[in-house]
Amino acid sequence: MDKPLILVVEDEKTIRSALVDFLEFHGYGAVQAADGQEAEKLVKRRRFDVILLDLMLPKISGEELCSRWRRDGLNTPIIMLTAKGQEKDRVNGLELGADDYVTKPFSLEELLARVRAVLRRTDPQRKVGTVFRFGDWDVDAAGLTITRDGVNVEISKRESQIIQFFAANPDRVISREELYEAVWGEHMSELGTRTTDMHIAKLRAKIESDPDEPQTIKTVRGAGYKYEG
Repeated sequence: MDKPLILVVEDEKTIRSALVDFLEFHGYGAVQAADGQEAEKLVKRRRFDVILLDLMLPKISGEELCSRWRRDGLNTPIIMLTAKGQEKDRVNGLELGADDYVTKPFSLEELLARVRAVLRRTDPQRKVGTVFRFGDWDVDAAGLTITRDGVNVEISKRESQIIQFFAANPDRVISREELYEAVWGEHMSELGTRTTDMHIAKLRAKIESDPDEPQTIKTVRGAGYKYEG
């Protein structure tokens, strides 16, 4: 199996080299770009599994790159790297289409955890794609809709990710912890448990004929959930 390929877009050479060496040490392929223009050319020529994108770049800014890529339909996960720490800057990056946001200075171990988290979230997309069958429903994960008997139902981005994860792991018991870490990209907590159960309940209300007797996403008592595909 090919190792994941990561594009590191960072204008500071010391940081860029350290990131590349660290990622390669941990088994990833890494390609580097020193400015936005170089990064744009690389993305046109190659497919990357994750992009680490500095916000303040020469020639083309990270914000502009992220906006262009999402506008052009690129769905590669993007983790923004920036010295800006204000909430409005983080929100702006996420609204432009970034999947995660790391403020400098950051630990390499933390960054590695975030890379692994976005890869776990996007792995189901590679396995099942964005258009697939889930129980009695036709799913358009990118369009955030599910369809049955000609009736379209809107789903949230998080619900779409949950469906993709179950579809990529049929007939296997999925613990709340595994589901939460795969979809939310965070370690499980008491809040995470409630969040997971709440989203499953909302999703069941949309996809199950009888949410009290679910047939698509079943509860395995004491263990988690299971999709019988």
